[in-house]
Amino acid sequence: MAASDVLVALARSHFDSVMYELQCRLRALGEISEDLVFVTLGKLASSYALRCVPFVGMTLFALRTMLSQVGSSRTLRAVCSVLEQWSKAVNTYLGAWEQCSFPRMGQAQFCSSVSPLFLHVVGSWLGCEEEEAKQAVLGAMAAMMGLLVREEEHRERVWEQLPWLLGQYQQVQDTFQVTKALSYFLEILGEVQIPIPQDEVQAVGTAVHHQLSDGSKQHSGEHRSELSSCVLLLARVCPEDTVAFLRSQLGSGSEAAHVVSLDLLRALVRPTAAERGQSLPLLVRAVRCALGDPSRKVARAVLRFTKELLSCSVQSCSAWDLVAHVFATFSQASGRLAQGKLSQAEAQEAADLQALCLDILRSLDVSVRGMTKLLWPRLLQYVVPAQYTGTLVPLCRCLRELAESRGRAGGEDGEEEPDVVASRERAKLPRPQALLARLLVVAAAPHTGGGCGVAALRLLQALSAEIHGAVGMVWAVKIPFLLQCLEGQSESCLDSAEWEQLLLKFLRTSLETIESQAWTMGLSFELSQQTGSYPRLSRKQAFLYKAVGVSLAACQHVPYVRGEMKKYLSRTNYLEASEREAMISVLGGSAESHFHLALEVVQEFGASMEERPVSGAFKRLKEYHQGKRAGRHMALVLAYGQIALCAPPEQLLARVESDVVGRILQHYRASCQVLGFSFSTKVSPAPRGLARCPSRTPFPSQACRTRPPAPQAGGRGSPRGR
Repeated sequence: MAASDVLVALARSHFDSVMYELQCRLRALGEISEDLVFVTLGKLASSYALRCVPFVGMTLFALRTMLSQVGSSRTLRAVCSVLEQWSKAVNTYLGAWEQCSFPRMGQAQFCSSVSPLFLHVVGSWLGCEEEEAKQAVLGAMAAMMGLLVREEEHRERVWEQLPWLLGQYQQVQDTFQVTKALSYFLEILGEVQIPIPQDEVQAVGTAVHHQLSDGSKQHSGEHRSELSSCVLLLARVCPEDTVAFLRSQLGSGSEAAHVVSLDLLRALVRPTAAERGQSLPLLVRAVRCALGDPSRKVARAVLRFTKELLSCSVQSCSAWDLVAHVFATFSQASGRLAQGKLSQAEAQEAADLQALCLDILRSLDVSVRGMTKLLWPRLLQYVVPAQYTGTLVPLCRCLRELAESRGRAGGEDGEEEPDVVASRERAKLPRPQALLARLLVVAAAPHTGGGCGVAALRLLQALSAEIHGAVGMVWAVKIPFLLQCLEGQSESCLDSAEWEQLLLKFLRTSLETIESQAWTMGLSFELSQQTGSYPRLSRKQAFLYKAVGVSLAACQHVPYVRGEMKKYLSRTNYLEASEREAMISVLGGSAESHFHLALEVVQEFGASMEERPVSGAFKRLKEYHQGKRAGRHMALVLAYGQIALCAPPEQLLARVESDVVGRILQHYRASCQVLGFSFSTKVSPAPRGLARCPSRTPFPSQACRTRPPAPQAGGRGSPRGR
């Protein structure tokens, strides 16, 4: 109404005059006041709440005398507006009474004035049918309940009417008004910290949760935000009961209900952390119930919760129990994508999960106090397994910062807390040799995975003390040099063979510095173990076998080296090119320090081949066709050539004619006989390698080819030329 708005504007400078005129009209005996009076009183309380407080008693008393005369729906709405706005004005005053110049008034005095009006509304107006009247009564009831709940003597009546308020979700068409009324009431409870009975917590939680999870209810974004706010307000008063309710919703119900519960738990993280995080373990335990849920939507909700949790300054180990789930989800999504049997929507879903996991790791702040102790055992275990390769860049960044933080602390972290010790015991920490092997093979392909090689080398330098105490000074010089070699080098410009040689030289120097036979044997074992994690004929697998050869060359425990050589010779499938390459790389690398031993082991294996009986025409025919024996002989030809390439020149010259060239010719002749060729129709490629021995170039790709180009007749590479 225009007249009402004029009076409200006039009250800004003449408040007492306007209020006096309204009170006179309100107290007119024997008749109901005009709607204009009620509307203006409501607007005044809304605009000038604290200035209206001295007039609360007389205004509410006048209203009480005329409630029985309210007949029309229009007047009922106007009176409810007065009740709502004046009750809210009182609540505002009770929270900011020190700002007023007049004497303080107690809440009991206000409650005694409102209580009769509240009882009349409960007894006479709750059953009204008109939509606008329902909303007006709803607003008045919520405001009066927020005032009366402050006093113990009126509290029971308030709890009795709370189910009615929640029931309005089924009665009122505009449910947003119900949510606003509920939010106002819960906000008052949070301000005065009045505990809510457990049954009422359950009722409020159920009503709000249903509104959020019911797909048939198309709420606006603002309405959904207000509904979520109701849960936050509820948790502010009863945190444990609220979390227990949300946890119960994760144990049953629909996918939508689970997602809503997780989103609400996520919304509780930051307010809980701000209150010193005492209830954060409750949130984590609740979310654990959803870790086994196969739904992708639930998985995303868990990851969103984890990201929010890890972004807070929390120091409880329980906050990091979900880190493993991030890696598990990434691994599962990667596996589904690798299968290649997904629809476009499913593939996009898996890719989105991967991206969310990586986003969590990229945003992880390891500088939070206590994080070094809590994260170190958790994150270190994900470096070695190949299924987590996609996470290596952010993972290496986190671990590098953690290692540097540990180094700055100097090991003086004080006594570890029980949850930290428990986390360390649960984590499956990799051996130092496993870390070195994994980071080296990642560095061998530096441009894959978004630049994993650089991240791996930087982490390797940061982990020098964890790998071995003797390598710190050497790596402080060598690794920056390796990083410098990668600067400005794209994948197409980098000489991969030369880069591998630099890494193998780095490994050789590191093992010479360590000078521990047991440690070196452990590294050889880890390198061999990790070869199965990469595809056959892949660059990374080939590099690992070369590294095995370097580790065996550095090992001076002869029985162990002999056993490893025999293992590779006996277990190789000579029909598989990748396995032949592996055996040749290992034997060649070992020969740098164990030339005589390598010749001896290969000779023994070759002799056992000649002694092996072959009976039966069918079996002989099968071997002929499959080329098994021929493959073994040709592999040994190449093995001798590789051993000669890598052997020290002074040792090679003494045995080259009898123990190298002679054996090469012997195995080459045998392979020709198996295949039915005359000896003169094919010439061995191995002597070409012998001619290059002075170059001392380890592992040339030419020496490992299974089908090299035939040398020119009479040249240095032919038996006749030799």
